[in-house]
Amino acid sequence: MVNLKIELADVKFENPIMTASGTYGYGDEYEDLYPPSKLGAVSSKGLTLNKKEGNPPPRIYETPSGILNSIGLANMGIDSFIQKKCPVLKEKNIKVIANIAGKSFEEFGIMAEKCSETDIIKAIEVNVSCPNVKKGGMAFGVDFDNIYKITKIVKEVTDKPVVIKLSPNVTDITEMADAAVSAGADGLTLINTLLGMAIDIEKGVPVMSNEVAGLSGPAIKPVGIRMVYQVREKFPDIFIFGVGGISCFNDIIEYMMAGANAVQIGTSLFSDPMLPYKSIEKLENYLKKNNYKNINDIVGCALN
Repeated sequence: MVNLKIELADVKFENPIMTASGTYGYGDEYEDLYPPSKLGAVSSKGLTLNKKEGNPPPRIYETPSGILNSIGLANMGIDSFIQKKCPVLKEKNIKVIANIAGKSFEEFGIMAEKCSETDIIKAIEVNVSCPNVKKGGMAFGVDFDNIYKITKIVKEVTDKPVVIKLSPNVTDITEMADAAVSAGADGLTLINTLLGMAIDIEKGVPVMSNEVAGLSGPAIKPVGIRMVYQVREKFPDIFIFGVGGISCFNDIIEYMMAGANAVQIGTSLFSDPMLPYKSIEKLENYLKKNNYKNINDIVGCALN
């Protein structure tokens, strides 16, 4: 027998295989294929303080080895999620990590407080890659002081583990990680999408209605691996969710050896929705075959 259990702060998860925000709905949309309760947890669709319609189409565009998306955080709003979805998810024994995205410092605090109202939400994943409308549209996640302040605000209003989802669109990812860790973050999610763009050569204009979009899929895996490795090297004790371009079981092992305690599978769900579920058994078999007793034994082993 091997131990797949992991722990984030004081919250225990049965295994490290999870889903990434934005690709798995609100938590139970894939249940016709397998029970989502079998996964370590699911990360909710990005939640905002109020219901959001998102950006006008086109919002998704396929690229070599990935997709561009500019959904614009379309979601039901955090109150509806807590009141309508959370009771259903609790009944189905689905562990949820609530992904929250504020447009101001105050909104992050308000949403974190709301997440504390239900025990089905096991942790709060703070998306600091959304526009800071009070700073001229600059993204929160590219500024040390902003990340530090948001992390502090969220930590002060909740007892749940707080995970900061960092943007890769920075010069030094370890500096942004330092801001979150210094402010008391319990964990980090690495990475969010890379900024990308596509041009319609017939019309001579950007393909996406929002012009710039987020690149995800296999193309970004080497960047995600590198950033997880760098952050693990500098912060040996912080919990890390590795995410970005995972499309097969081997990618999961690669992320964990680079330093991820758990992984989140995103874009590949669209081509292989069974990937997270299948990976649990594969992970157990891999550990047995290689004489590992505990999943934590492979975390960061590439750094040794």
